Amino acid sequence: MNVIPREAYSYPHDPMVPPFRDDRPIIIFDGECVLCSAFARFVLRVDRHRRFRLLAAQTDLGAALYRHYGLDPIHYQTNILLESGRAWFKSEGSIRMFERPGIPWSIVGVGRVLPLSIRDRLYEFIALNRLRWFGVRRTCYLPEPAEADRFIA
Repeated sequence: MNVIPREAYSYPHDPMVPPFRDDRPIIIFDGECVLCSAFARFVLRVDRHRRFRLLAAQTDLGAALYRHYGLDPIHYQTNILLESGRAWFKSEGSIRMFERPGIPWSIVGVGRVLPLSIRDRLYEFIALNRLRWFGVRRTCYLPEPAEADRFIA
C-alpha cells in the first residue's frame, strides 16, 4: 500500500471527490468486512458524545477518498480516519480512533511505544487475514434508523 501524502484539506480541491461535511472526524471502513462492521458498531456504542461520523468505503464518496489517497478502492487494506482535514491510516489511525472515546479505550495509545513500522506490520497482518478469519457480509453494513445521522451516505 503506497499512500499518496496529501496536505490537510486536499480532498475538497480534488474534482473526483464529491463535497461532504467534514466538521467531525470521519471513519471510513469496509462495510462488507465483518470485523470492520463490528468496529463501526463498537464506535456507535462507545462514542457517547457522537464525535465520529462513519462512511462505508463501498459508497461513491468512500471510493473517491480511497483513490484520492492512492489506495485501492476495491481491496481495502486500511481504514481511514479523516480528522481536521488530515487522513490517518493503519495503526496510527486506529490508535486515534480508540483515543477519542476516552478511558478505558484510550489506553490503546500506549501502543505508540512500539515503532510505527512494527505497529503497521501487525496492522497489515490482521488486515490481510480479516476476511478469512472473520468473514464477509453479503451486504454492506447499514446503520439502524436511530443512528443514520452518524453516517455519511
